[in-house]
Amino acid sequence: MTSQTYITSLERRHQDLERKIEQEMRHPSRDALLIAALKRKKLELKDQMARANRETQH
Repeated sequence: MTSQTYITSLERRHQDLERKIEQEMRHPSRDALLIAALKRKKLELKDQMARANRETQH
């Protein structure tokens, strides 16, 4: 997998998590623990994307 393919994959997963968070937030009986877990995963992906972008620039 090339660096750009990896970054694109991370971006896609990040967007998917954003959609899941938005869906869960709209749900009348939302699960706060699930939302927190999804947000943590989203932040982890954001960190991975930043690292991958830095590595491809050097």
